[in-house]
Amino acid sequence: MTSAPTLHTGAVDALARLLPADGPLEPLPWPVTNGEIPTSGMTTLTVDYLGAVSAELALSLPTATEAAIRAAGGSSSVSAADVLRPALEAAAETLGSGVLGDVAQDDSTALFTDPQSSVFRISEPGRTEPFAWFAIRIDQAASRPSSGGTDISAHKMGRIHDVEMALSVVIGRTRMTVANVLGLEPGDVVDLDRSAGAPADILLNGRLIAHGEVVVVDQEYAVRLTKILDSAETVG
Repeated sequence: MTSAPTLHTGAVDALARLLPADGPLEPLPWPVTNGEIPTSGMTTLTVDYLGAVSAELALSLPTATEAAIRAAGGSSSVSAADVLRPALEAAAETLGSGVLGDVAQDDSTALFTDPQSSVFRISEPGRTEPFAWFAIRIDQAASRPSSGGTDISAHKMGRIHDVEMALSVVIGRTRMTVANVLGLEPGDVVDLDRSAGAPADILLNGRLIAHGEVVVVDQEYAVRLTKILDSAETVG
């Protein structure tokens, strides 16, 4: 089983790559004994992850960062939780297969000050103020090694029987800067990374599970599954 420090580092690296910032971000381990742990005056998002490796995650945002993130969402009605969920999903997916709960704005003092947590100060090069703080605590009681993939008992699955799962169909992707996204106007064309007629990706809570083709049923769009991926093919 991968060691906890390695899992923590992989999670924060994946998170930092998807945070909406003007440039690359640098995560720095920040032991609880260092002090300066953000416990008040900031917006903090928390979320639980249940799977092969279960964990609690928290992302704490200074006021300036939250304002920039809301602006990146393109609308005042878009919450910071909605904008940041993909980054938190990327962090959680490094722990292995599982289900990410609802991202909530909540007090995370206990998580950031727990010696069992790994805390990271995420900074933008050239700036003294932190862009964000990230904390992750692996639930050792719920996380057990498995010799044959994920082993989640029926009792554990009962905890998430009423959790809504989002099924998405992706016909292509592209990478754009925040400035380019905010500059989009009606009529603009965005190039995608695949050709017309290529299979669409079917994602469950952001995780690739199948390929398919877009069809029309009763004048509405639908997707016909052409290939269900096994666990090894869904990684990443």
